Amino acid sequence: MHPQDLRYHKEHTWIRISGNKGTIGITDYAQDALGDIVYIDLPEVDSPVEAGTEMSEIESTKSTSSVISPMSGRVLEVNEELSETPEIINDDPYGKGWIAVIELDNPAEADDLLDANDYRKLVDEESK
Repeated sequence: MHPQDLRYHKEHTWIRISGNKGTIGITDYAQDALGDIVYIDLPEVDSPVEAGTEMSEIESTKSTSSVISPMSGRVLEVNEELSETPEIINDDPYGKGWIAVIELDNPAEADDLLDANDYRKLVDEESK
């Protein structure tokens, strides 16, 4: 349910760290809570993102939600496929539904994020 190789932010985003880069997306829990995703406002390439702040917005048939960056950095790449088919996030939130790749400012910020077990506990609490 929650891939072990990811780190999780309490606002239901994830990051897959590889060297000084991180791929960011929303969790399965988040996409399920949103329902059918119809639009995503992707961040701008080369724009800075700060841990714990909004990096983009997702619109679903239920609501609009902020996508919170789990770590700080600079956007290197965005998933342009989501512009045409944002529902990919519903189908594959941990794979093809990634949102952006950032160059990490401070890899040590990962220490402040949740691992898969701690994230599962958070989801369990919120689901009660």
